[in-house]
Amino acid sequence: MATKFRPKNLKSEERRAIIVEAVVELAAVGNPNDITTAAIARQMELTQGALFRHFSTKDQILEAVMAWAMDRLLERVDNAIDDAQPPLRVLERVFFAHVDFMSDHPGVPRILFGEMQRPETTPSRQVAQILLERYGDRLRRLFQLGIDRGELQPELNLDSAVILFIGTIQGLVMQSLLAGDPTRMQAEAPGVFAIYRRGIGRAP
Repeated sequence: MATKFRPKNLKSEERRAIIVEAVVELAAVGNPNDITTAAIARQMELTQGALFRHFSTKDQILEAVMAWAMDRLLERVDNAIDDAQPPLRVLERVFFAHVDFMSDHPGVPRILFGEMQRPETTPSRQVAQILLERYGDRLRRLFQLGIDRGELQPELNLDSAVILFIGTIQGLVMQSLLAGDPTRMQAEAPGVFAIYRRGIGRAP
C-alpha cells in the first residue's frame, strides 16, 4: 500500500520521515537505482514540487534513508543488549535483532548495496560508514566481555570477529534477496549463527 502524505497538520520533520519510509517501501519491491523523485512523488500521491519542499535532491533523500536505517537498527541492537545475560547469549540476540530488521525492511539492504557500488563518496555512504563504526564498537565491547568471562577464545581477534559477524548477516541478506524471499534469512539464521558461535566460543 502506498504511503500517504495527506495529513496537513504534520510537522516538516514528520513529513520527511514519511518520504523516507516511502523510499524504503519502493526499494523493497524494485531496483533502488530506478527510484526517481517522480516515482517517490507518485508513491505518496504528491507533486514533485511538494517533494522538493522537503528534499532538494535524490541524494538528500538517500542520506535521510540511511540515517533512518542507522537509528532504527542501532535501536534494535541496543534493545537486544542485556548486561544481565551471558555475552554469547547477548551476541545471539543482537544477531537475530539485525536479521529481523533486514527482513522487516528489505528495501534497506537493497539501497545500501546500491550505494556501495557508487565509486564516489556520497553523504549516504558516509552515514553507512558511521553505522558500521558504531555497530562495531558495540560488538567489540561484547566480544571483550565474552573473553573476560571465559566464554570466548582468549586469542579472539576483535576486529576480525566484528567483520565476520556483520559479513555473515550480509550473506544471509544477499541469499534472501536473490531468492526473492526476505523471510528466508530468518529461517536460516539459527543454523548460521550456531556455526559462527562455535567458531568464536571457547572450547570446553
